[in-house]
Amino acid sequence: MNLIFDFGGVLIDWNPHYLYDSYFGDRAKTDWFLANICTMEWNGQVDAGKPMAEATAELVAKFPEWKKEIEMYFGRWIEMIGEAIPGMYELLLELKARGHRLFGLSNWSAETFVQIKEDFPALKLLEGMVVSGYVKCLKPSPEIYQLLLDRYSLKASDCIFIDDNAANVAGAEAVGIRGIRFTGASDLRKQLL
Repeated sequence: MNLIFDFGGVLIDWNPHYLYDSYFGDRAKTDWFLANICTMEWNGQVDAGKPMAEATAELVAKFPEWKKEIEMYFGRWIEMIGEAIPGMYELLLELKARGHRLFGLSNWSAETFVQIKEDFPALKLLEGMVVSGYVKCLKPSPEIYQLLLDRYSLKASDCIFIDDNAANVAGAEAVGIRGIRFTGASDLRKQLL
């Protein structure tokens, strides 16, 4: 079986709260800021290949009163990275030892991915990967799943896709890949083994 893993929230703990909670000193203010200024939709433009500098400049022009906080988003982006998701490296080792092929499929900016790709041993266990920032296409668009299948000559029916985002799981299922919504390593181990 070919197992395809998302990165953020599945292999790597990424969370803007790590940066902004300490900055604002107030989780509710961080929630408001991320819902209204530096939104996931805006971050998604960079994950789809828009240069960080361009996305930042556009947002600062729209919300000049938040210039410092907006520039922090990519300027101090590394502070949003936590540890590896507990138990996932060990599970990947086990799955690989059982003969499963492991791949990655992630919405992630090319400019930020290069900063962390050597820091997480689980990524080195993957036979191949597709990262949205390099291919300028995002999950849950069918094209990105098909790109992974074509690049590595995989059949959709021989694959399982694991993601913490329900929309991305549904996107995989729409192209014939079985999907699993990730909630933690122990639950995933039960479902896979």
